[in-house]
Amino acid sequence: MDVSIIETSSLGDRSYLVTEADVAVVVDPQRDIDRVLALANDRGARITHVLETHIHNDYVTGGLELSRAVEAEYIVPAGDDVDYERRAVHDGDLIDAGPIRLRVMHTPGHTHHHVSYVLLDATGGTHGIFTGGSMLYGSTGRTDLVGPQYTEELTHAQFRSVRRIADEVPADTPVYPTHGFGSFCSATPTSGDSSTVGQQRDVNPALTRDEQAYVDELIAGLNTYPAYYAHMGVINRAGPSPLDLSAPEPVDPAELRRRIDAGEWVVDLRERTAFAAGHLGGTLGFELSTSFVTYLGWLYKWGAPLTLIGESDEQIADAKRELVRIGVDELAGAAVGEIHTLVNGHELRSYRVSDFAELTREIDSEQVRVLDVRQKDEYEDGHVRGAVNIPLHDLAERLDEVPRGEVWVHCASGYRASVAASMIDRIDRTVVLVNDDFEKAYDQGLIGTS
Repeated sequence: MDVSIIETSSLGDRSYLVTEADVAVVVDPQRDIDRVLALANDRGARITHVLETHIHNDYVTGGLELSRAVEAEYIVPAGDDVDYERRAVHDGDLIDAGPIRLRVMHTPGHTHHHVSYVLLDATGGTHGIFTGGSMLYGSTGRTDLVGPQYTEELTHAQFRSVRRIADEVPADTPVYPTHGFGSFCSATPTSGDSSTVGQQRDVNPALTRDEQAYVDELIAGLNTYPAYYAHMGVINRAGPSPLDLSAPEPVDPAELRRRIDAGEWVVDLRERTAFAAGHLGGTLGFELSTSFVTYLGWLYKWGAPLTLIGESDEQIADAKRELVRIGVDELAGAAVGEIHTLVNGHELRSYRVSDFAELTREIDSEQVRVLDVRQKDEYEDGHVRGAVNIPLHDLAERLDEVPRGEVWVHCASGYRASVAASMIDRIDRTVVLVNDDFEKAYDQGLIGTS
């Protein structure tokens, strides 16, 4: 029996394809199901069942479309109120896919109706457990996504669910979580790329702490999560529309400028230092990397016209694939080409790119101000002396709080800072992007207490 991982690193999630002989089962598929179909074809297997561990909050599921495309049985936890036909499964139910069998285990915590699936062969041997947002690698799924009024209740439930897995599933069983590889659905950072139930007994906080200590620590550690999450559950319960990956309409330089001047969302996908070296004034820089869709989805005004600028058609296609995973389906168009060909008579804007070593030499200047766009808890753990903290997700509403003068903007690695710099960059502002690892600030002696 083979378990293949389908990684979606930009969202910190995994989907799984289980194959045995010519039969396949899919767990928690992402919306771009072509990846799943291609893998099943490579394995020479027919997908007979598509399973969801829960109604997802961080991406639009591909489960409904996949099940319809291959005429597979679609399985969703009982209790989840959805607007489409599916098999609703309860604790203890057995899913029979011939040589592949899965036993349903109700593991509430991440959501009320969350389930895990114990992977069995035809003889009853255990080959793995798909834990969704329950037992993660060295952590557990966050418990505040359903609503703040349920957080404490669900945190206690999460503790008991992970304990139940550890008590009922053999220690050598591989654990296959959906979240925990950078996803904000994880309550705390995870560790490692693989694990077993037995290994989790030594490292998972739900298994190494008593119940109240676990609950207190998890709740105290919860921080903000992407704003687009508010739309995912709604889409997934209603049933996502069929996927459309067709190319957006081309936009010429004159129309591009009209959209920028009208205040529309025009997003430049180029690498952050290329954007800093020359960009159209009024555009936003969201480098197309593993952080792209999370932070664009976090800041994007849901439903607003969105136009992309890319260096190639392939870059635009990659960005669209990322966006449809979070339900941003309608693009207003795209402009493709070298940035100087898109100026339409306007001068390109630019700003400096630097690092913490140079900031060390400049920081005592009366003109220099430092803006830290990390989250509040990151700032409180240690920050550049004198830095003002405005988390990136709050910046649009707090631009008037950005200090005057020459603003050096940083985060933990440079990505969030690059987005912030593009938001601040205007004719009357001077911005410097600190494109550097925050650990270098410690090396330079920049960390202070105020």
